Amino acid sequence: MADTESVFSINEPDPDHPGWYQWKLSDPDCYNSFLGAMIIRRGGDGIADNIARIRMFPERRHRNLTDAVHGGTMLGFIDCSLFAAMRVLELGPAGFAVTMELQTHFVGAARLYEPLEAQVEVVRETGRFLFLRGLAVQGDQENMASYSAIVKKPPPQKSGQK
Repeated sequence: MADTESVFSINEPDPDHPGWYQWKLSDPDCYNSFLGAMIIRRGGDGIADNIARIRMFPERRHRNLTDAVHGGTMLGFIDCSLFAAMRVLELGPAGFAVTMELQTHFVGAARLYEPLEAQVEVVRETGRFLFLRGLAVQGDQENMASYSAIVKKPPPQKSGQK
């Protein structure tokens, strides 16, 4: 883990989910905290190693009026998963990266109290941009949303900066 990344996130093995790591910001007052506990890993369970997997655990506070996961919660989770994917896939520091575009297609109502997983893969990487795509799934890989995104990577650090 790069020194600058440790300012932004805590990434330790999750004792309740072997093979997974906790993903949380070191500042509990940031937006991500609203999403609750998140865990991350690379591939596994028949999913290729080039796929970052990020899970959240939807609670009552994430619901809409129909007792499904609110679309805004799903969008926020998908957006946060892009940066967690940068960490999992070792694509450089995510702390100062910026979402430039996020296109999302909802195809199912995500359920409360059941893990919601974002699966993120890199379509292309350039010097300044990441082109990503993925699925948000629940249960036995049931598709809740598909998405594509462009993330602008942070500028390279000058030597001697932290």
